[in-house]
Amino acid sequence: MAEIGLGLAALGRPGYINLGHHQDLAGRQAVADLERHTYHMLDRALALGIRYVDAARSYGRSEVFLSNWIGQRSDLPSDFRVGSKWGYTYTADWQIQAEVHEVKEHSLANFVRQWGLSQKLLPFLKLYQVHSATLDSGILDQPELHRAMAALKEKGISVGLSLSGTKQSETLLKALEIQVDGEPLFSSVQATFNVFERSVAPALQLAHAAGWQIIIKEALANGRLTNRNNRMEDHQQIQALRSLASAHQTSLDALALGFVLAQPWVDIVLSGAAQLTHLESNLRAYDLVEQADWQAPLWMDLAEKPGLYWAIRKSLTWN
Repeated sequence: MAEIGLGLAALGRPGYINLGHHQDLAGRQAVADLERHTYHMLDRALALGIRYVDAARSYGRSEVFLSNWIGQRSDLPSDFRVGSKWGYTYTADWQIQAEVHEVKEHSLANFVRQWGLSQKLLPFLKLYQVHSATLDSGILDQPELHRAMAALKEKGISVGLSLSGTKQSETLLKALEIQVDGEPLFSSVQATFNVFERSVAPALQLAHAAGWQIIIKEALANGRLTNRNNRMEDHQQIQALRSLASAHQTSLDALALGFVLAQPWVDIVLSGAAQLTHLESNLRAYDLVEQADWQAPLWMDLAEKPGLYWAIRKSLTWN
């Protein structure tokens, strides 16, 4: 069975696009308060059996918070591991509302700079990923950059990429073909896959068959697959999922995560929880994997067209 990891996108900075994020961090927006809260989340995650934590250079101070927490723990298990991402720079200056929250640059110079920062902070770093690789960012067409990234493997660091947008599949298929000195450059991919957005599934299955690690992000669609979703446009779908969750005596979020965990080609599903109770609820998904009928017609009816899904995601406000 796939494992649940903890993503720090909603914990490393005061503002994020998840529905109701302002409620999660109410009274905790100051740097010291949010760092302390992140420690509590990491402590609880570890106690609940979570062994993978996912950060990024652009998630505010996520790498710093994680580094400081690791420095205070002398009892981390041998299978504890960290993944991080390069390619974006955080520019919001700890503001919830900012003109620009992050700037993307997939260049060799930026890779060298950001890798230098990440490796100093994260002693448990096992995976370094291109953040939001796309066909138009140029990341897949730079042999010199590919060679620099491939050098990480000599240090025991796996090289991966995360995907975003309507062309996740096309980007992944191109990435599957990239080699350095006759060896595949990438061995891991982090993609958006959930009840609403499933278009990348065939490409992820191909990557899985090629031996890649498959990590799923945004399994709860930035809160759209939780009880916080009061969008009228989603009312019918959410009501159907609530009824099914009630039949299984579980929560809506656990049901949605269970759908992803049940996919046989998935290795890690990230929880983006920013509250302890939400994290604990997310982990109830483990109990559903063998129980629910994931092939029922209902699940097929809930899938959205990629263009619609990503347009809705783009409309979510930082809060």
